[in-house]
Amino acid sequence: MTFQQFAFRNVLRSRRSYAAFFLASVFSVMVFFVYSIFIFHPLFNGQGLEQLAVRGMFIAELVLYVFTLFFLLYSMGAFLQARSKEFGLLMQLGMTKGQLGRLIFLETMIIGSVSILAGTLFGFAFSKFFLMIGRELMAMDNLPLYVSWKPFALTFLSFFSLFVLISIISMFFIRTREITDLLRGDWNGRRAGSYSSPLAVGGIVLLGMSYILASVVQDGSVSIMTMVIVPLATVGTYLFFTHTVHWILALYQNRKTAYWHRTRLISIAESAVKLKESAHMFFLVTIVSTVAFLTVGTLASFMSYTGDFRQLNPLGLLYMSYGNEKVAETHIAYLEQELAEEQLGYQLVPLTIKRQTIEQTGSTVDLLKESEFNALARTLGFPAVELAKGESVLLAGAEDIQQHLTDGTAVNLTESGVTVQMQAAYPNLLFPAHTLSPTALVLSDFDYLAVDEPPEGQQKAVALTYYAFNVNQWTETAGVGEVLLEKMQELGEIQHSASLSYYFENPGFNYRWFKSSFALLLFIGVLVAAVFLLAAGSFIYFKLYTGLERDRKQYALLIRLGMTEKELVKIVNRQLVPQFFLPWTLALIHSVFAFITLQTVWDEFAASSIFLEMTLVLAAFTVLQILYFYLIRWRYLVHLQAP
Repeated sequence: MTFQQFAFRNVLRSRRSYAAFFLASVFSVMVFFVYSIFIFHPLFNGQGLEQLAVRGMFIAELVLYVFTLFFLLYSMGAFLQARSKEFGLLMQLGMTKGQLGRLIFLETMIIGSVSILAGTLFGFAFSKFFLMIGRELMAMDNLPLYVSWKPFALTFLSFFSLFVLISIISMFFIRTREITDLLRGDWNGRRAGSYSSPLAVGGIVLLGMSYILASVVQDGSVSIMTMVIVPLATVGTYLFFTHTVHWILALYQNRKTAYWHRTRLISIAESAVKLKESAHMFFLVTIVSTVAFLTVGTLASFMSYTGDFRQLNPLGLLYMSYGNEKVAETHIAYLEQELAEEQLGYQLVPLTIKRQTIEQTGSTVDLLKESEFNALARTLGFPAVELAKGESVLLAGAEDIQQHLTDGTAVNLTESGVTVQMQAAYPNLLFPAHTLSPTALVLSDFDYLAVDEPPEGQQKAVALTYYAFNVNQWTETAGVGEVLLEKMQELGEIQHSASLSYYFENPGFNYRWFKSSFALLLFIGVLVAAVFLLAAGSFIYFKLYTGLERDRKQYALLIRLGMTEKELVKIVNRQLVPQFFLPWTLALIHSVFAFITLQTVWDEFAASSIFLEMTLVLAAFTVLQILYFYLIRWRYLVHLQAP
């Protein structure tokens, strides 16, 4: 038998221990290949959404590559530890450290090569499926499967270099061990209960501080507070697993009446040892799980914006003319023609907007005529306003303005000397908030006509003419006014946008772009998060498997001493539940407070609630974790009870 055959047979004999590592590696390679298929697709040479897809997937590939490197490093360390007795025996029989390093290198490269081959084949086999998803998300007419050497070459070179690097590091890792360390099989020894009370309390304090800060953060301080909260939560998590958990267990173990009870003593004593052994791994799993939760949750929260988009953009099309009515007439005729060609029914309401300065606040106010405003409100199905001379209605929008201009407040318009009294704010949103000044009032026709003096620096009181299109099939207008959008973009690149004579916006086009972009980012993020979660579960599996032989002997001894199968299952459950659900619970709590901060940002950006999306994401992860627990528990019990 040659040395290569010996290495190959070693891999086959250890296939059970390598199973989770192999599957996680194959899945990482498959996701990387799918991203590469999109990046090199011949149809992805445009701008906009296609460019966003390419950039997003390239960044996802980088994240995936770096994470896989650390995942493989940790996994190889666990495998080498599990097989240390075997390595020690080989060295006792005469194998040199150089030969041992070569053996490990060959074994790692065999597993790596098979993982790359399997992952690439699976990736290519499912490419058509993922391209179909991408085509639907980006609303493309066609996104066919293609064959090119580029995705294959990028995937192969990336992961082959990664496995070579891991193999070399593993060689040096094992060569630093002495035969006695290898034969002992437990490099770190079994320790339980060592902790520092001040550090244990410090872990609780740091986590508490990070949660409190995340709860009270404001929109203006998000960026600064994030730089404070993240380090606090990370250090607090580390101290929690390395000291706090063991401090709490020690407090419980001191209560003899509760601790010395049937199988509870064995379960907690053994859990204390395993929690101490795996403290760093639990910290890693918590951080990885939190990142996965936040990645999917944040991207899913974007979808809540599309859900509120119609409410925030009630008009089908909007066109604003800043004084050049001749150009405006040409553009409006063009828009009407395109709507007719698309066979889309519409109602057009022009509004003449005047602009003044409020004497009390010094802020600019947009003024709308009651009759024109009511014409638009009726087309949208909203109630009309009834104003007497001297009365006005504040349009819904800026809450800070409403706090200053409450009911009954007299508003003096500086330039024209007109004074009106505020009535209750109009309850519905008719215009996108960014298209008018933060303060906008509806005046009676009489008061509106009385406003005839221009603001300082302006030649006329009339600031703009607002052409509001109400289109019932507003999502079908995506292609209407495309020429105006392109022309406006070109003029904006040449001259300052403030000098343009018009502004055009197509909410239907924007809605499709936002919806497709967010769905595409969610698709990219879910695949990366899936790799993260699979790796997090694999970490726990590796740790269980490295101690399997020792656990099997321990439970066999307990069975001989009289423990029943039912009690064995109870002890196993009490040991596995903390290992699976303690990191997961802490990651869940981290995510909940992170989402509270995220909601603060969304409140300022779009006044949208992300509660539903966050609940669905966390519930989905909870179900997956429970299924994963029962799967691993089943395999673990089978191994423990094996003859």
